[in-house]
Amino acid sequence: MTTESPRWYTSSYSNNGGDCVQVATNLVATIGAVPVRDSKRPSGPALGLHADAYAAFVTGIKDGRFDTV
Repeated sequence: MTTESPRWYTSSYSNNGGDCVQVATNLVATIGAVPVRDSKRPSGPALGLHADAYAAFVTGIKDGRFDTV
């Protein structure tokens, strides 16, 4: 078990619009997951995505696979 705290960050592409997702990639090495949360509810729940699933999601975004959503 890790005692390291998540270091949350918001994408620089968000332009402070308020409807953002925050991620804490600093925990990948210790827990193998990327916590994700709603920036509007920082004390709310966080979803732990497996590091491989998160990487595939980011790749899909960059490749434009979600442009119709």
